[in-house]
Amino acid sequence: MALIEWRDEYRTGIEGVDFEHEQLINQINSIYRLVENQADKDTVIDGLGEIYGSISAHFALEEQMMLRHEYDHYPQHRADHERLLDEIRDITEEFEASVKLDRAEFQHKLAEWFQLHFKTHDSRLHNLAGMRSHEPVSQSTLKTLIRNAKQKLLHGQNRPS
Repeated sequence: MALIEWRDEYRTGIEGVDFEHEQLINQINSIYRLVENQADKDTVIDGLGEIYGSISAHFALEEQMMLRHEYDHYPQHRADHERLLDEIRDITEEFEASVKLDRAEFQHKLAEWFQLHFKTHDSRLHNLAGMRSHEPVSQSTLKTLIRNAKQKLLHGQNRPS
């Protein structure tokens, strides 16, 4: 069972962003399947780290695009990004300290957030004509952003002081 199904309504018309959104949905569904199949704790934590890294990298790229185009809703959009990253960090820490992941909380925080964020912040952002022409990011840059964010999460360096 998939936690989030990809729908055409999620398409922004920006090829790279659409690809990243689909990849994020696939990652979220993969970790959800691991939880459903009662995978070992280290595998789930590693998967949560991958999700955190991918989402963090995606947000960094979106935020660069917003700044480059002087997007007027940048502070609100960025705050929503930070809120989700905090929630994923909390889920990971709670899971590390417990015996099992709270599936209902995981589903609510990721599935509901993705759909709500997309319908509000992302749809407004990607409907701006100037944003449609942003340059694609190289795979090596994206992988580096993901790896760095994942390492910070899993090694406790990403918590604000």
